[in-house]
Amino acid sequence: MPAAGACRAAPGPQRQSRRLPGPGAPGCPVAPPAAARPAALALVTLLSFASRFHRLPEPPHVCWDETHFGKMGSYYINRTFFFDVHPPLGKMLIGLAGYLSGYDGTFPFQKPGDRYEQHNYMGMRGFCAFLGSCLVPFAYLTVLELSKSLPAALLTAFILIFDTGCITLSQYILLDPILMFFVMGAVLSMVKCNSCADRPFSVSWWFWLSLTGVNLAGAMGVKFVGLFVVLLVGLNTIYDLWDLLGNLNLSLVVFGKHLLARVLCLILLPLALYTAMFAVHFAVLNKSGPGDGFFSSAFQSQLIGNNLHNVSVPEHLAYGSVVTMKNLRMAGGYLHSHWHLYPEGVGARQQQVTAYLHKDLNNLWIIKKHDSDTDLSDPLSPVEFVRHGDIIRLEHKETSRNLHSHQHEAPLTRKHFQVTGYGINGTGDSNDFWRIEVVGRKAGKLIKVLRSQVRLTHVATGCVLGSSGKTLPKWGWEQVEVTCTPYLKETPNSLWNVEDHINPKLPNISLDVLKPSFAEILLESHMVMIRGNSGLKPKDNEVTSKPWHWPINYQGLRFSGVNETDYRVYLLGNPVIWWLNLVTIGLYLLIAACTAVTLKRGVQLTPELKELSRVMLRGGGQITLGWLLHYLPFFMMGRVLYFHHYFPAMLFSSMLTGVTWDTLLKFCAGLLSPSTTARKVYGGGFLALVLLIVYSFYLFHPLSYGMKGPMASDPSSPMAGLRWMDSWEF
Repeated sequence: MPAAGACRAAPGPQRQSRRLPGPGAPGCPVAPPAAARPAALALVTLLSFASRFHRLPEPPHVCWDETHFGKMGSYYINRTFFFDVHPPLGKMLIGLAGYLSGYDGTFPFQKPGDRYEQHNYMGMRGFCAFLGSCLVPFAYLTVLELSKSLPAALLTAFILIFDTGCITLSQYILLDPILMFFVMGAVLSMVKCNSCADRPFSVSWWFWLSLTGVNLAGAMGVKFVGLFVVLLVGLNTIYDLWDLLGNLNLSLVVFGKHLLARVLCLILLPLALYTAMFAVHFAVLNKSGPGDGFFSSAFQSQLIGNNLHNVSVPEHLAYGSVVTMKNLRMAGGYLHSHWHLYPEGVGARQQQVTAYLHKDLNNLWIIKKHDSDTDLSDPLSPVEFVRHGDIIRLEHKETSRNLHSHQHEAPLTRKHFQVTGYGINGTGDSNDFWRIEVVGRKAGKLIKVLRSQVRLTHVATGCVLGSSGKTLPKWGWEQVEVTCTPYLKETPNSLWNVEDHINPKLPNISLDVLKPSFAEILLESHMVMIRGNSGLKPKDNEVTSKPWHWPINYQGLRFSGVNETDYRVYLLGNPVIWWLNLVTIGLYLLIAACTAVTLKRGVQLTPELKELSRVMLRGGGQITLGWLLHYLPFFMMGRVLYFHHYFPAMLFSSMLTGVTWDTLLKFCAGLLSPSTTARKVYGGGFLALVLLIVYSFYLFHPLSYGMKGPMASDPSSPMAGLRWMDSWEF
């Protein structure tokens, strides 16, 4: 697909550089009057800010996901470590906005509906509303650059200004307006850079290319779905370089400079900024908090207030050591046992072995040789280190029973074996023997505390000890099930590390010696975020949706209130706008296909029709690709999905609507010979679309700005008659 915004001459020996023809030149749209552009930009920007900041303080209580992202902003202010499935930039910016506006980070953000009272929440809401307001001028400038049509840019702007969904999503403490700000910033910068194609390596060219890279880093730094705009820019860059390679008058040295410039600005610069975000994130969040347990013991040892902070322990594992074993699965827990037995009918009636998420004396185990009962606590006995490949016994310190498995089925996980505590005072049978192995190590190597990832393989059955992540019933004290899996696929569920390590015969070392490097912390944080994302499940009574629901505006989200007496805010797109966007996608594909066939068949077109066809295929194609990249991947995701995930794609469909209807009206007007009639048809069609959009906003604006009183099903409700789909809940 051609790079957006650049009208390129056909490659050939005579071409010296790619130039943008001036207004009225064949093959490129006519530029709007220069005087009208700043006035129109000022108008749409003013309307955008007015619509987003109107009634911003309402309601003065926590709404929907403010309970998460407002709380995370507080964590940054208090420097308390937490875990989230998204990269940190969005939450850092929310915390910074709160800090600069005087918020002290003390509001608990416990649940939706909690009143803010005297706490200053307006700085964080205002910051998100500001970024959400910028989406309109960004989209306006993008369409103006692609189509060179002021009406197309204005129509796009009016669609976004008067969409109730975009307004609602911009008015609260959420990541979505921050993500969409960087997405649209990257698209605008890319289009502007393409428009400078006839001035490569100029100041403006470098500025827009670098700004594209900055916005890519920002989009990825807010949510991983920012990768979609990275793909869009990447495909544009590949086409751009391929086009340059076809210019035979361009030396390979100059082509190499183009390639290096893009590598520098679109790969290295975003990576450097993205990495810097995490460096700041870890530097700020240096106190122990609710996110500790999601990360490795080595990482936790760096957090002030964590029980591993500034602790000294023996470095290498030895027989006779008392240890705790932490599962590497996210929130996998510590290997644990207690006096309670499995109930009748649940495997063998032996002592329960579970995974427990908290520190406890019942997490302690003694490492012993499998074939010896020698008292290793004798200070005169020699120290013997545990090595990779050794066969060991793990004796539970509090109950003196051995970690044991057999071919009875596990309590919850089918085809896994039960794990129990068995024996008396450490005396059991051959089902107590386990081979200890370290991932990536050779036989005979020592095992390090905190750092070594350990796998325990049951000698008799060949199964591997693991945490299933499933919660046991009340008879298991709602702790996590531990099983022995015969499936040897290596996952975090089946890996452990030694956390606490007590052995008076060994010298202690400070855990600072085992401090993970920044690269290791960065890699670990991404692995945890990816596992967290894939494991997201809906909460009780939570409204989820499917990707096919989104373009048809099938179902919204309650942001605030449920009952008639509540202040209700409902996230739902303006149905007229959303259905217009949906129809336009199909209309565009039809027009683009007809246009492509017409040009391929060599049909002679007037210069005006050539201009319209190239706008549709080049500018419209670029926007359509953006919509596809931001929408189709959700069909392949296994995680829980929500309506608000569609809004970045909605920005592209709105821009496509502006370009398509402007082109269609120009084509219809062009069929009419009198110029006055043509202008009336074009102007009347444009005005009708704008009035339809504004009137629909008038009808549905209470969805964004708040409703009280009867529900829409009540004839006395101000929203009566507007519940056009049964799936809408307002």
